[in-house]
Amino acid sequence: MQISGIQTDVKLGDCDANLRVMQTAIEQETAAGSRLIVFPECFTTGYCFDSLEEAMAVAEGLDGKSVTFATLMCQQFNCFTVFGMLEKDDERIFNTAVLVGPAGLIGSYRKVHLPFLGVDRFTTLGDRPFEVFEADGVRIGILICYDGGFPEASRVLALKGADIIVLPTNWPPGAEYMSAFSMNSRAMENGVYFAAVNRIGSERGFSFIGRSRTCDPVGATLDSADHTEPAVVRVTVDVAAARQKRIVRVPGKHVVDRLADRRPEMYAELTRPHTLSRPGRDEPV
Repeated sequence: MQISGIQTDVKLGDCDANLRVMQTAIEQETAAGSRLIVFPECFTTGYCFDSLEEAMAVAEGLDGKSVTFATLMCQQFNCFTVFGMLEKDDERIFNTAVLVGPAGLIGSYRKVHLPFLGVDRFTTLGDRPFEVFEADGVRIGILICYDGGFPEASRVLALKGADIIVLPTNWPPGAEYMSAFSMNSRAMENGVYFAAVNRIGSERGFSFIGRSRTCDPVGATLDSADHTEPAVVRVTVDVAAARQKRIVRVPGKHVVDRLADRRPEMYAELTRPHTLSRPGRDEPV
């Protein structure tokens, strides 16, 4: 499967304009041979909202306009798409990414790790387990932005069988090294493809750094957009490469398997609840 990541600007609060960008990108990238088109975090809404009420006004249910429109695009162009949105659930909103195909919604993911930044100051912590979805025989794990800095999240998706992890993101200044190094590490550690798709432009004094990147299961960069201009990054997923976790460098002398060689019994500290205070949530900033 060829996958395209769309590095693009986003219009704050203007879902219709953002969906027009989706339509153009899907038409162009399917013509170029891609079957999965990935858009940034909060793609349909923008990110830098100043209150829960303002964000709630553009949030939608998973049966709303954005998923409906994406389904029509996927039907018309016989493809799949992942994009970020604000999901309304009664009086709560979640920073969500959805996977949509010709038959409609395949799955959704609610951002688990929330920084004190932008709309994430007002969204609810993701409350569902990490999950892997399938599209056209490819197993797809979804994370969002800040999640990429927590290796546990990618490892869980790898253990659940992901061939590729996609990361719709809104990296601001300060995330340059995340882009440059962490995505390659997540791919290498887990033997998966990794596609981080960032936005560009600015909102309310915050700028976004672009630098979208796709990596292969050994951690090599396959394509990147190391700038703040519109771009497309592409990767072709070979599921056989992602599912072969055992690396034989010298037969009988040098063989590694980063999933089989784990020692879970040594990692209990990772699963113990902590008492650290979270900026802006447990303590003022």
